[in-house]
Amino acid sequence: MPKVQITRGGKAPFEFSGTAEKLFGEDLDDFEGDIKIVGEVEDVGRCFVIRGQIKCKKIFICDRCLTQASENQVHEFEEEFDKAEAVDDLIDVTELLRDELLAGQPLKNLCKADCKGLCPKCGANLNEGECGCDKFIIDPRLASLKDFKLD
Repeated sequence: MPKVQITRGGKAPFEFSGTAEKLFGEDLDDFEGDIKIVGEVEDVGRCFVIRGQIKCKKIFICDRCLTQASENQVHEFEEEFDKAEAVDDLIDVTELLRDELLAGQPLKNLCKADCKGLCPKCGANLNEGECGCDKFIIDPRLASLKDFKLD
């Protein structure tokens, strides 16, 4: 569980590295290898300001083409902590770091920005080439209009 050593009246750097289970006490399967956290804690008078970066590698299934992919991520964070939260000159930042990491995840996981996805007819991965299917699909709500004839 990451705890930051504070320096009253100044700045102090910190660095953590480890698996999600080691750092946060829970297994987050989406991350490969170690999560690296670097930053500093600063005494600004009325509170402590903790800022830094979380660096990790996320593995996921692409939402469009269903292939496994990975991406390197960097998440910036900055948070104020009340001086009363320091116990023995340590501040527990576990919750802050876990929340920043999880909140920074994209809503849509794509293997690449221009992922073409799967063919709606045959299911072929369109990133690997065209499948040859006719892509024209008639909206079933409007299908009866094709029989409409103007005289």
